[in-house]
Amino acid sequence: AEFASLPPSQIVPSLADRGVYVASESSFYRVLRSASQQHHRGRARKPSARVVTSHCATAPNQVWSWDITWMPAAVKGQYYYWYMMLDVFSRKIVAHEVHEAESAELAALLMRRASLAEGLAGRPLVLHSDNGSPMKGATMLATLENLGVVASFSRPRVSNDNPYAESLFRTCKYRPDYPRKPFGNVDEARAWTQQFVRWYNHEHKHSGLKFVTPVQRHNGVATAVLAQREAVYAQARQRNPRRWSRSTRNWKLKD
Repeated sequence: AEFASLPPSQIVPSLADRGVYVASESSFYRVLRSASQQHHRGRARKPSARVVTSHCATAPNQVWSWDITWMPAAVKGQYYYWYMMLDVFSRKIVAHEVHEAESAELAALLMRRASLAEGLAGRPLVLHSDNGSPMKGATMLATLENLGVVASFSRPRVSNDNPYAESLFRTCKYRPDYPRKPFGNVDEARAWTQQFVRWYNHEHKHSGLKFVTPVQRHNGVATAVLAQREAVYAQARQRNPRRWSRSTRNWKLKD
């Protein structure tokens, strides 16, 4: 029951973290196909390739991506605005807030709080966003300049130039527990986003990170987690070498 709604790509790493090896992902998928259980589920369409930015991050707190998404309110035509900042290297949500308005002033306050929380004083950072008015507002740009943060913007008329933030919002809104009804008030929206961020940062095994959590990647413990998985696979191969035609699964995560 624990794994009923998870794909093999999530099940296998979870078991490996417990020191358990049952079979490779390909074996899981083969069994699922033979039982006619390998079908795309969920409210989202199948994923497609996205364009990435031209900046390169080799460690946490070098390149952030941020955006604002609308969350429907109970009053028709009214929305709450979720401000979110994401570390591109670790995919960790480093700061987020829900407000009843969309403005550069609120974005600037969030940026200051994020800078303090991550200890960015004197450290270079690129903050990437699209070309919305809160992103290019005078207050936000002045705050970035005071903090020594380099502003980066999407190319004009290129809708997918901020893929990391857009992908995260998609992950959020297609979660099975995302409310199908509008939020009754801003406190409800804030409570739900807090719950989502805790799950995303601390529990979600990210497919772009060899299925470690964003916090594990951000805090530098991902290497130890992946090394343990390699040891589990090596032991499984030693117990039954006939099951392995080549080397074991590659758990290396590039920087």
